[in-house]
Amino acid sequence: MNATLNPPARRPLALWAETAGDLMMPNPVSVRDSATVREVLTLLLDRGYSAAPVIDQAGRPVGVLSRSDLLIHDREQVEHACPLPEFYHRSELTTPAGERLPRGFQVEKVERTLVRDLMTPAIFSVQPETSAARVINEMLSLKVHRLFVVARDGVLVGVISTFDILRHLKTDNS
Repeated sequence: MNATLNPPARRPLALWAETAGDLMMPNPVSVRDSATVREVLTLLLDRGYSAAPVIDQAGRPVGVLSRSDLLIHDREQVEHACPLPEFYHRSELTTPAGERLPRGFQVEKVERTLVRDLMTPAIFSVQPETSAARVINEMLSLKVHRLFVVARDGVLVGVISTFDILRHLKTDNS
């Protein structure tokens, strides 16, 4: 017996959004340009974000910091291990105030690099009323994964990622 499989009818996908305002994730988590690399790294990892917009004191976007930026920074850091002394004097195991340090105490090297030193200082943005078709064309032509949505006064009000666009693709009956 010959069985023929009938493939399901193809249903075209449609974008169920008209404007950037429809596509965007409003009130995005952002970071100040004066934040430390460690603060942003913690934010990105804890929230599962691949990047965060960087804003100035007025809330206007001035750049973006991505995990890629942080990986490149880490790769470019050259640290040389300091040779450990074979013994310590008791005075070296106290704080400047004379408090004794507990056994196994270690000193962590503090990362002092600021976000403004690593961020990509390019802003690709649209306004909330920009058409969804234009948003997609901008992302494709600029070859970017996200666009910022800014109000007329330049304040960041949302972010559109490629995932946000995918969330708005639906079939006619879904």
